[in-house]
Amino acid sequence: MPEVTVAPGGTATTSLTVRNDSDIVEAYSLEVVGACAAWATVEPPRVSLYPGTSETVTIRLEPPRSPEVRAGEVPLGVRVLPAEHPEAVRVLETTVHVEEFRELHTELAPRRRRGWLRGRYRLAVRNQGNTPVQVGFTPGQAGEELAFAFSPAEQKLEPGESAEVGLRVRTGKPVWFGAPVVWPFTVDTAETGDEERTQRDADTVRAPLDAEFVQIPVFPKWLLAALAALLALLLAWFTLVRPAVRSAAKEAATEAVQPRPTPGGDQAGQSPGTGSGAGSNARPGDRGAGAPNGTGGDGSSADAGSSTGDGTSTGDGTSAGGGRQSSATIDLQTSGGETKTGTYQVPEGSVFAVTDIVVANFQGDEGILTLTFGDRKITTIALETFRNQDYHWVTPIKILENDTVTVEVTCAKPGTPATGRRAQGCHEVLNVSGVLSRTTR
Repeated sequence: MPEVTVAPGGTATTSLTVRNDSDIVEAYSLEVVGACAAWATVEPPRVSLYPGTSETVTIRLEPPRSPEVRAGEVPLGVRVLPAEHPEAVRVLETTVHVEEFRELHTELAPRRRRGWLRGRYRLAVRNQGNTPVQVGFTPGQAGEELAFAFSPAEQKLEPGESAEVGLRVRTGKPVWFGAPVVWPFTVDTAETGDEERTQRDADTVRAPLDAEFVQIPVFPKWLLAALAALLALLLAWFTLVRPAVRSAAKEAATEAVQPRPTPGGDQAGQSPGTGSGAGSNARPGDRGAGAPNGTGGDGSSADAGSSTGDGTSTGDGTSAGGGRQSSATIDLQTSGGETKTGTYQVPEGSVFAVTDIVVANFQGDEGILTLTFGDRKITTIALETFRNQDYHWVTPIKILENDTVTVEVTCAKPGTPATGRRAQGCHEVLNVSGVLSRTTR
């Protein structure tokens, strides 16, 4: 068989002559073997010959235009199998020259990118040809406002191989205010290397890819409007509101310092309710010269803010019984399925006026909590209904000396704290606050 040359996507033929040199009628089956078998056929695939006769068959080659059919020399074999004498099988061989073709498939994503100074793009390149290529990238722009950087700058691709190339686009200076600026540009992908070969295959290069970089302003439009509104408010404050406020404040201060008439009028230059023995500098509550011992010049008690005797705050802001704000914390840990109590005992000679309590179930335990002040049960709460619970009273609840604040917890199921692992037991914390006063005896 003679050698043959074929272009991918095209058709080529060669011929083979089969001769029957035996003394009987023989049928021959013809089959293409080797790398060309997928895209080569024999017409006809079977011939019958009388002794001493021959027939020429056609071998049709139709390689697809695909990277799977590599360019170069491919062996072609045709097996001739006699039906009557299969032991006389023969394989005839030749060479097929597959021409090369180049085809690059490129995609740029995204086609539109927004940013202040720079944008990043991805360029996907695939070699759809049947021969290795070295590809390069050329950016294009109408002006010189953009700078381009490809990573890598060149890429070698085998037939059917794909690669991704990074593209960074950067502007020279920012846009501070105003509308976004659109910078269109193109990316051209072409084979590099031998100039003669590149010129010969120029018709296989794809058209340049179009893309845009939208440069957004550093300060958006709404910021200008907000600054203008703020400036208008400042001007209005300094020109209108501030003078009016200062004028109103000045009038109020002037009215406050004006002398007011004394009710009932002056009596010989003496203040009402003062004795004749009191000087002009006598103050309310001072004892006059002629007043009885223990009384003021106006007949009232001289010791203002006397003790009430019950430990509460008196008229001068102090506590007769030495009362002070106080709090106590009960930290109670209970094993699962058990009941445990925690207490706080009011010191001897004191009264604890409770105004606030806070109960913390930070693990999310399940069970029952009972709160008791002395012999009085205050509340019973299901633990699973809260994580933090607080109670406040306007009228304090008084707990006498030696009585206790008692917390009883029945732990049904320990919860899960913030660590994410279930706790070994229940854990509740009670904080009780109020005024702790000394009792009088």
